[in-house]
Amino acid sequence: MISLRGPKLKFFASILAVIALCVGIYTTFFQSQGFVKTTGTVVSVRMDTSGDDTYYYPTVEYTVDGKTYTCELNVGSGNTKVGRKTAVLYDPDDPAVARDGSGVSVYFIAVGAGILAFIIVSTILEKRSQERAAEQRALSGFTGYAPSIQGEERELYFLTDIGTPKFGHRLEDASRRVLYEAKVTKFSLAQPIAFDFIDREHGRTVPHMVGHNEATDWGGSILLDNHYTFELDGVDVWKHLKESGVSVESSYTAGESTAIGQKYRILRDGAEIAVAETTSQYPHEEDAAQHKVAGAIPIQGFYRVWTREQNLDLLFMTLVAFARSGAGDDRGGSYGAVLGTIKNIGSK
Repeated sequence: MISLRGPKLKFFASILAVIALCVGIYTTFFQSQGFVKTTGTVVSVRMDTSGDDTYYYPTVEYTVDGKTYTCELNVGSGNTKVGRKTAVLYDPDDPAVARDGSGVSVYFIAVGAGILAFIIVSTILEKRSQERAAEQRALSGFTGYAPSIQGEERELYFLTDIGTPKFGHRLEDASRRVLYEAKVTKFSLAQPIAFDFIDREHGRTVPHMVGHNEATDWGGSILLDNHYTFELDGVDVWKHLKESGVSVESSYTAGESTAIGQKYRILRDGAEIAVAETTSQYPHEEDAAQHKVAGAIPIQGFYRVWTREQNLDLLFMTLVAFARSGAGDDRGGSYGAVLGTIKNIGSK
């Protein structure tokens, strides 16, 4: 099974829109060309159930030149009732051949044209938003991620706002001081979401456009890997991280007080910059105790992080990628953590 969101959804929506337009134009202007319109009466209705959908095919009775004809119309939708009057188009050369004359095909044209118009407009607006964000990044002085600087190790906590589609992220220390955060500045369902990525330790703010999640879901097949991603400033986030020198070694972890979670060893240009583990939504020990979390159940978007890295921008972006996508490895796949676990077991 494939489920699609984000840019691929636009692609498939475009295909459906073109199909709807073609069906509407063909049935309206070609299939019934030369047909004559009259009024018929529904005498019976055949019901066809397919999955969760129910379709109704009315058989109509109509009269041409004093002779009565019956024909099942290929409408396929709508709760058509027996005895209802309905428009019928018939072939004057063969009145027994009839089509639905209610104008349903016109709706196909309207729907197809509407979807295409929406896609075109949203694409133009998205491009303009990306251009404005790029201009703002340039004004902020952003030329790339800060160089890696190592200091003393510290334990940090990555948290995600949940319960709202406008969720952001933050990285804080043990005293709950926010070191780095991503805040929504403009939310849109049809376009990428505008974020400000704020480095509170160094006083820098960089705008980024974060796309909606996109998934290719193969239904858990053991043969094909699922893929989860989103676009960052118009580029696949995993490609963006790779180009920035990031690689991540993923594996599963479990302990006496923690259910199965994931562990990420994050490297930049081959050198480790952090280790992160999924936690419950109460990563601080005192919060876990207050909420009586006996066995922490890891939740996507919440991590405990150990790092010596002083510039947190690229580390934060990496954690955002995993938090928002739900991927299991740095390719956006779902099986990387399984392979990493097997590799770790084999090396012991």
